[in-house]
Formats: sequence, structure tokens, C-alpha cells
Amino acid sequence: MRPQLGCYGYEQMVTPNMDALAASGTRFARAFCNLPVCGPSRASVMTGLRPTPGRFMKRNCYAEVDAPDAVALNSHFRTHGYHTISNGKIFDQIADHADGWSEPPWRANDDIGRHFDCYALEESLEAERLHKAVPPVTRGVHRGPAYECADVSDDVYTDGMTTLRAIDDLRRMADSTSPWFMAVGFARPHLPFIAPQRYWDLYDHEDIELPHNYRLPEGVPEAADRDWNELRLYAGMPNEGPVPDEEARKVIHAYYACVSYVDALVGRILGELDRLGMTDDTVVVLWSDHGYNLGEHGMWCKHTTFETNMLVPLILRSPGAPAEQESEAFVILNDIYATLCELTGLPIPDHVEGMSFADIVRGEPSTLDRSTAPGRMYRAETLRTQRHRYTEFYDAATGDHGGTMLFDHERDPDETVSIANDPEAAATVQRLGTSLRQSLHPDHPLRGIPVP
Repeated sequence: MRPQLGCYGYEQMVTPNMDALAASGTRFARAFCNLPVCGPSRASVMTGLRPTPGRFMKRNCYAEVDAPDAVALNSHFRTHGYHTISNGKIFDQIADHADGWSEPPWRANDDIGRHFDCYALEESLEAERLHKAVPPVTRGVHRGPAYECADVSDDVYTDGMTTLRAIDDLRRMADSTSPWFMAVGFARPHLPFIAPQRYWDLYDHEDIELPHNYRLPEGVPEAADRDWNELRLYAGMPNEGPVPDEEARKVIHAYYACVSYVDALVGRILGELDRLGMTDDTVVVLWSDHGYNLGEHGMWCKHTTFETNMLVPLILRSPGAPAEQESEAFVILNDIYATLCELTGLPIPDHVEGMSFADIVRGEPSTLDRSTAPGRMYRAETLRTQRHRYTEFYDAATGDHGGTMLFDHERDPDETVSIANDPEAAATVQRLGTSLRQSLHPDHPLRGIPVP
């Protein structure tokens, strides 16, 4: 989920419940993921560690395998007396750090592997079974439509099922004498973009527009041009070339509907928390594992270091903390581990690389001394500063440099033109290239490649 919510200034979006959560706590305007792929991003959050070339690099990575000495967040809370519960997708792999949950982790429909692809309409189910000719790299994969808006109740889809489960667990915890830690992971908005019809109807299709930067930015290296095979796998999507404009608008419309659907589910859970009289004793954090390109840069995917993929929503509400706070501090998702420890009075394990932003939530002078936000993709390292986003591409196998991107967010917030090759930007490239290398692990291959 992108930070495309009403509370982030997107007036078109219908997200009253997440907006209300932001109004009751702290909204972070500059929160960034560590790596824009679900598995690595979630592993970073749940361990407090950043990805490296040898850690958290596969989409379906196991945190307990890649970082065997790290104590997972759920395990840390369980060790300190919390009853820990997992509903929906938290770790990418349901068995990852499963012993850190007090109960077996639960996912709707996980027994048939369809906690993402859960269609309601018979024609969609039929389409899912039909073979679709796809590019050779993905041949043999069968998927249904990229979107659906069935006239069904919220609880027909897997996220609705997850909500019912979470509410039942809240009621159990209300009668418990133990403190509790519950993680709730919604699949939407994730392909396929499916949501009940009522959420599609919240948006006038005539108001859905393509992004004005619906093309690859000027001046970027070849390595920046990513294909988006995941969307192409779905019925009705082209095997090559751009998505036709009207179809693209439908995909965006469906994405908006999914965001509003999840917003309603968030509202049901927070409403139950309130009804049970537990709000004043509960820390709530809402976050997304990464952003997504909805046609920006001519792409429909994650897997890039553009701002649309790296920037995420992050909202935190803590008992006794001020409401209606907005923070411009640079925070990274693996900071959540240390922050939750500090807010609940638990020690922060030595392995945690993230930094606590609890003082910001409490409305106190911040000790978070960070002027840049590093991130990465599989063969790219990126650095976000107050003004710029800087990215270098490399080939770890050959040691070859794959090019550089530099965007000036003061003049070009939508990243339409890379100025990395402009003579006037040479000093900035040198400065940020040096800073980027200093942020990397000593064994990182890019450290041995001179700043271009």
C-alpha cells in the first residue's frame, strides 16, 4: 500500500478509518521500506535488521534462516510475557519464526494456497482455471482477472475473514490477565485487486486518471527499466507493451477500491478495540511493506527504487501520547522493532539495527539523528535525502557498474528526469555516492566500485 490516503493529502481517497487513526496519533510523512519486496521487507520489520547482499534477498525468504541469531519481534514479546498472535500475512512464509507465536499462525485459505487469489464470482473462478499465454519466463502460470468487484459482503474475501478472526481474538484477550501482541496482515491492496462492489462504487470512474509521469524517466540507465511480469500474468493483461489506457484506469480504480476496503476492515478492528475498553492500553501501529507503481514511470510493479516503491504509510498511536502529530523525520521500517520495545518498556536486543522513534510519538525532542534513508533492490542501492533520491546499479557477479539515477525532489518530486549525468550535479553525485558507500556493509561489492 502506498501512502495514498486521505490523511496523506489525497482528497480523492475514501479512507476515514485510517485517517481517524492518524488524527489520534502520529503520521510519518517520510517513512521508507528497506527493500520493496514483501518477504525481505517483512523480515526486516520483524528482526530489526536491514537487508544485505546475503540476507533477506529472496521474495520468499525465511528470516530465521537468513538471520539465525536474530530474535524476532514476536519471539521477543513472547519471551517477556506477552501472548502473541498472528492473523493473516505477517512473515512472508507462515512457518517463519512460528515458535515466536503463542498460537499457531493463522491465514485464511492458506491450506489451498489462495490467501491472495480469492475470487467470489464464478466467471472469475473459471478464468483462473483457463490457460493464458504468457512470456517464456512465466509460462505455465495460471491466473484469473487482475481485478474484481463482486456484490458480496466484506467477509467473503480473505481479508474479511482475517478481520473476523482478529475480532474474535480481541474478545479473548479482553478476558486475559496477560499482555498481548497481535499482528494482523491484510493481503489487499495486492494483486489481484479484488474488493466488494460497494468500495468500487465509492469512486467515480470518470475521475480516475493515469499518472502524468506515465513513462520511463528521462536520463535513467537501462537497469532502471523493469518489466512488470506479475501483472502480465493475469487474464486480460497484455503479454508485452503498455496496458491500454482504459484498462489501466480500471486497474487503478480497483486499487483504490482495495484501499477503501482495507480501511473499512481496519475500522472494524479498531472499533472493537474501543468497544472492549482496550484502546487506552494498546499501542497501534499501521504500516505497509512497500509501495507500488500504478503506471508511474510506465510500470505496474514494486521492484524498483523509485519513490513510489520506497515510500510507505506509517501511523502509530500510543496510550498517553499526543494526537494529531505529523512528523517529517526520516524513519525506516526496521525502526519499528526498537520503537515498540521502548513504548512498552522492553529491552531492545543488541542485534537490532533500527532506531527508536518513540520520543517523536510521545511528542518529545527527538534523538533520531538521521538525515538520510538508505534502501535497496536486488542490484541497486538507494539513498533518500531531504532533497534527492540517489540510486546506483551494479552487478555483484561481474563487479560492473550499471549506472546512476539522481532525482531532485524540490524541482522534480515525481522523478521524471534523472540529473545524474548533468555537469552541475557532479558534486552532488560524488557526495551522495560516498555517503551511500559508507552506509553499506564493509563486504558489499559496491564499496569496491568507485563513485561514477
